[in-house]
Amino acid sequence: MNSSVFKFLAFLLLLSGSVSAQIFVPTHLSTTLSQPKAKVGEELDLIINARIEDKWHLYATDFSEDVGPIPFTLKFTPNATYALVGKLKSVNSHHEHDDIFNGDVAFWEKTGQIRQRIKVLQPGSLSIKAEADYQTCTDVDGRCVPGNEMVTFGPFMITGSAVPAKATGVVTPPATIKTDAPAVAAAPTTATPATDTAGQPAPAATATAAPPTTEPVAAAPADAPRIAPAAPLAPASDAGSLWSFGLLAFISGLAALITPCVFPMIPMTVSFFTGSKDSRGRGILKAVVYGLSIIVIYTIIGVVVARLLGEEGPNFMATHWLPNLLFFTVFVVFGLSFLGLFEITLPHQLVSKTDEQADKGGWLGIFFMAFTLVLVSFSCTGPIVATVLGLAARGQTLAPVVGMLGFSLAFALPFTLFAIFPSWLKSLPRSGGWLNTVKVVLGFVELMLALKFLSMVDLAYHWGVLTRDVYLVLWVVLSALLGMYLLGKFRLSHDSPLDHLSVGRLMLAVLAFAFTVYLIPGLFGAPLPLLAGYLPPQSKHDFSLAAQPGGMAPAASASREAPRFGEFLELPHNIEGYFDLEQAKRVARLENKPVFVDFTGHACVNCRKMEATVWSDPQVLERLRRDYVVVALYVDDKTELPEKEWYVSPRDKQQKTTLGKQNADLQVTRYGFNAQPYYVLLDPNDTTGQPLTQPVAYEPNVAQFSQFLQSGLTQFKQKKGVAVR
Repeated sequence: MNSSVFKFLAFLLLLSGSVSAQIFVPTHLSTTLSQPKAKVGEELDLIINARIEDKWHLYATDFSEDVGPIPFTLKFTPNATYALVGKLKSVNSHHEHDDIFNGDVAFWEKTGQIRQRIKVLQPGSLSIKAEADYQTCTDVDGRCVPGNEMVTFGPFMITGSAVPAKATGVVTPPATIKTDAPAVAAAPTTATPATDTAGQPAPAATATAAPPTTEPVAAAPADAPRIAPAAPLAPASDAGSLWSFGLLAFISGLAALITPCVFPMIPMTVSFFTGSKDSRGRGILKAVVYGLSIIVIYTIIGVVVARLLGEEGPNFMATHWLPNLLFFTVFVVFGLSFLGLFEITLPHQLVSKTDEQADKGGWLGIFFMAFTLVLVSFSCTGPIVATVLGLAARGQTLAPVVGMLGFSLAFALPFTLFAIFPSWLKSLPRSGGWLNTVKVVLGFVELMLALKFLSMVDLAYHWGVLTRDVYLVLWVVLSALLGMYLLGKFRLSHDSPLDHLSVGRLMLAVLAFAFTVYLIPGLFGAPLPLLAGYLPPQSKHDFSLAAQPGGMAPAASASREAPRFGEFLELPHNIEGYFDLEQAKRVARLENKPVFVDFTGHACVNCRKMEATVWSDPQVLERLRRDYVVVALYVDDKTELPEKEWYVSPRDKQQKTTLGKQNADLQVTRYGFNAQPYYVLLDPNDTTGQPLTQPVAYEPNVAQFSQFLQSGLTQFKQKKGVAVR
């Protein structure tokens, strides 16, 4: 089907939709420039950012229009003040084979970005207009919506002639879709400024490269190039993580409801609202206010935690020894409390004063009733709330708010619903020994989660106390004990006699033992991909049957230098690599290979997932070992460097004294990106630090990651004039 017929059919579809007076606008375009002003003869990028509604996809530029869908095109209004350079480019588009159209298509989901490079020819105020033609479709019901609108870039000022620029641009693959305006031959380009996650130009900063760790401090030139990060990857990932974390917090709130401190209070509280002399409508309103008060109280806790964390809080909480040991201690104490060793209670005076305020009645009294519930149930909900906040503190500052909102929503929901529908109370199970069983199960979970915090500080400071094997042994023992407890093989102090084994209890025991069986192969070298982000890295297996003679990490090749920091840092899968960028580049120059830079972290969950599920693929692993010199730059390592290697970063005016701080400063200063993982492919002979191809962040697709490695290798060989195979 040719494109004109397809456009006509799409137009009929849109027309038929308009009959029912429903207009879909799934794609929203905005424009920006790679720089706010330019000189005559300079080049810059016109940038279109697309925001795409959920469950819709926008077709990109880099596929053949003969396939069927409408590619994204721009028809520029003729203007003698500029000329197009090269073709329209899609940034980070997804490529798939479409069975319906029987061809390969390219598209974006959630966010997309299109760039067109231009060369300015005349001074003055320049405003560029173009007609955008595109198509957005959804797989939910097969709808497709064509888009046609005028977009404007600028106005921006063009001044006098520019000084010829050095050819330091990022090499990008050619686009396959031509614009509808004449283009001029591409001139040597300079790197465009970094963009934020929305594709907007990043605030101006002094782009000085972090000094290498093995050479004297030397700041890069003030105009050192910065690389636009893989912006579309981060927002989607972060949004997905927040939704997942909110769901986890909601489930935690449901778990808190079936603890001995909370469950018996549901009928007591509901009877207060249904048994008063108020009308049914007023009683329901009071119940709703009661539930909202619970949500407000817990959400305020989340806001306070988020404000205390600040911008640097998550990194501090994730890697510094003090908060990690504090959380480890809190989790262990709460876990032992759940097991019945002792009971944690708040001061009696605090609870009494709050209860006195609730007795005064009125709307404020309802709020204090909710506050009393929060305080009275603290001994059961406190450990769960601490777990949610502890895990949230390791992420972004918005996570504590989302976590407390999800937790409190689940926690408040039954009190409100049972007050509105009091007949439902008859369906509630009676209180009994099963409530203490729930509490004990949560105690085992708390003890297992506590190990994660101890593991982070152990890795960051290289204590060597909680290795992967020790970690797994403790988890195996705890999960096996949980299974035996659920089967009734032993009782704890507050347990009731177990006359028979319920089906629910048996199923939980099956899950506990299944988890135990899943963990055991990890003691002998199995990667355990489902837990890759939560276990220590695969190294130094005391019992590993897969370990190579002489230890897990292979010795350096005879022709290679021993890696600096290799005595306490390791790469996964026996990859022979480095932990210092300058050393890796030196070796790469000798071996005539490109450099694979892995910005990673000890506390980086997605880094471990990438290593366990993507790096482990035979094709990817072979490329890393054969075609690249690999360097892992840990941004959270606490190793203090010799004083002669310290420097003050021009970026934030802070002294960088540790290995992690210098690696983090290098990533932000040179590449404008501060999340991990982040993968950059470099030519070791290029002193500008420009990547061979667009860097990527978290990319769980093995084929896409392998293509990224192949693209960098191809660009490296082309620069060397070597035939590409």
